[in-house]
Amino acid sequence: MTYEICTQTHLGLLRENNEDVVEFDALSGLCILADGMGGYNAGEVASGMAAAFIKSEMGRWLAQAGRQASSREVRRAMEICVDNANHSIFNAAHSNRQYAGMGTTLVVGVFQDGRLMLGHIGDSRCYRLRGREFQQITKDHSLLQEQLDAGLITPQQAQVSLNKNLVTRALGVEDTVLLEVNEYRVDAGDLYLMCSDGLSDMISDASIAAILLHPTPLEHKALMLVAAANESGGRDNISVLLAQATEDSAKRGLLSRMLGK
Repeated sequence: MTYEICTQTHLGLLRENNEDVVEFDALSGLCILADGMGGYNAGEVASGMAAAFIKSEMGRWLAQAGRQASSREVRRAMEICVDNANHSIFNAAHSNRQYAGMGTTLVVGVFQDGRLMLGHIGDSRCYRLRGREFQQITKDHSLLQEQLDAGLITPQQAQVSLNKNLVTRALGVEDTVLLEVNEYRVDAGDLYLMCSDGLSDMISDASIAAILLHPTPLEHKALMLVAAANESGGRDNISVLLAQATEDSAKRGLLSRMLGK
C-alpha cells in the first residue's frame, strides 16, 4: 500500500493566532495533528511542542525499526513518545507562569502497508471514507460525548450544546494522560481525514463526506474543507490532514501478470 498525504491549516475568521499544528513524515507514514489550548499563546506552544517532539522521536524510532516492527511494538513506541511529550509540556507549564494550564488535543497515526495504528487524546478527530461509507473512527474525549453516551442528550441537542469544547482529556494538563490507541485495516481506496474541531464544529459530517467524494485532487479537497468551515463562520482555527491509500503499483502489476490481464 502507498499513501498520498496532504495538509492544510488556517487561522479561521475570528482568532488572532493559530494554535493548531499539523505535521507528517511521508517516508515513515507518521501523521500528527494537535489543537492547543491555554491563555496568551500557550496553546500554540503546547501543540507545537507535542507535534515537534512526537515527529522527532516517533519518526526516529520508525526509521530504525523499519517496516518489520510488529503492531504491538508500534503501539508501545507511540504510547512512550506521547507520554514523554506529555511530561515535557506539563513541566514547561509548571516552570513558566505564562504557560500555566496549557495543553493540546492530539491525533497521531502511523500508516504502514495495510494497517493504521491510530492514537488520540481530546476532541480532534479521524474519519475514514471507504467507498461511499463515511465514518468517524475516533471517539471524542469530551463532556458532550459522555452526555451522549449516558443518554442525557440527543445528537440533535449535541449540535447546539454549550459544552462542545469541554474536553475531558488533554496532553500536558496533568502529569499522566491516557492515549487511546486502536489499529485499523486499510483497504486500497480508503481516504482518511484528521481534523481539529475548527472543521467538525463548523460543518456536518454529511458536508465533509460530500467534499471528500468530490472528483478532485487531494490537495483541492483539503482546501475545499477549510473554505467550507470558513464559509460557515470560521470561529476557530481549522486544520486538516488527508491520507489516501492506493495499492502499490508493483504489486498491482504482478497480480495483473499472474491473472493474465
